[in-house]
Amino acid sequence: MALARRIIPCLDVKGGRTVKGTRFRGLRDCGGIAELSARYALQGADELVFLDIAASGEKRGTRTEWVEEVARNIAIPFTVGGGVASERDVERLLRSGADKISVNTAALRDPSLVTRLAEAFGRQCVVVAIDARPRGGRWEVYGRGGSLPAGRELFAWASEAEERGAGEILFTSIGHDGTGRGFAVEAVARLTGSLRIPVIASGGAGRLDDFHEVFARGGADAALAAGVFHSGRLSIPEVKAFLRERNIVVR
Repeated sequence: MALARRIIPCLDVKGGRTVKGTRFRGLRDCGGIAELSARYALQGADELVFLDIAASGEKRGTRTEWVEEVARNIAIPFTVGGGVASERDVERLLRSGADKISVNTAALRDPSLVTRLAEAFGRQCVVVAIDARPRGGRWEVYGRGGSLPAGRELFAWASEAEERGAGEILFTSIGHDGTGRGFAVEAVARLTGSLRIPVIASGGAGRLDDFHEVFARGGADAALAAGVFHSGRLSIPEVKAFLRERNIVVR
């Protein structure tokens, strides 16, 4: 039997509020973190991702008080990212209610961080988030909220992260983010075809068909979305019902 695919809403958090932009720019307020996290848990979200998107740029860790606020409202797996740069950061977030942590900028700066975290907490705890966009004939990876070219290529970095102990890859196509025009399905398919660990596809969800396509053609293990859920354009039960009708196994 096929593994059930996951639907994961994402809270991009800045200043204690959930925000959403397009291609990582033009952020707009989408609501309170407690309200939205509780709504998605009740709707049947399989997991929740919480990203403190200003943390790396401000050279600080994720605000634990925000993590604790979300953790009080949900009883589903909960991944937290933003400014995670050490084992101590991870310990602090796990104590605050996170089940998994997401690393991005710090891992690009020091890839051994992925290895150390996997050894200390288990690879099931470590999600490596990769933000990338096509540039010069290849998928260029960016750190610091999509603003800083990392000098790495998407598929090579994903493979290295897997070898270093990542339990999952969260791939966001910067050019698709917030557009509602569909996921970067070809890139997702290449990732899922080359990796042994689960791939979470992010960036571009706008229609029910987009979710079907990223699973059926992209082979994604999970689809992450934000704006389409925050706005109420689609709901998690609606997405899951649509996928079941098309023989995609969901939880």
